[in-house]
Amino acid sequence: MLIESGKVVAVETDGLWVETIAKSTCGSCAAQKGCGQSLLEKVSGHTTFIWVSLGGRPAENYSIGDNIELGVPEQVVAHGSMLVYLLPLVAMVLFTLGADALAAGEGLTTLAGIAGLVLGGALVRWRAHVTRHDSRLQPVLIDDQQRLRLA
Repeated sequence: MLIESGKVVAVETDGLWVETIAKSTCGSCAAQKGCGQSLLEKVSGHTTFIWVSLGGRPAENYSIGDNIELGVPEQVVAHGSMLVYLLPLVAMVLFTLGADALAAGEGLTTLAGIAGLVLGGALVRWRAHVTRHDSRLQPVLIDDQQRLRLA
């Protein structure tokens, strides 16, 4: 489970809105401060707001400003990364090979590759839209009991 820290910015009856800054990769990279990623994060101030289900926990246990930890299963990240990066590339290669097999000219083959890339990107976006409320793909709150189970 990948764990990320965040700050509660709103409390609802069934979930929390959490502000996060992606730091998990900066903490584990061998380059640490040498790559510039953390500097860009500080300069841009880019934060992400995520809704997290309380999972049966009482909302009264949380207040605005609380620091909490979120967890995302590694397989969700791995499968999502493969989908986002590979699907458009595979579609581009297949469209390019298809156009080449049909003896299309170089221009049409290039256009077919671009069309495959765009279609692959559209499929990724559609899949993200369809699964945006799937609880298996959402981050979960990590508390002391879950931390013991993960250890």
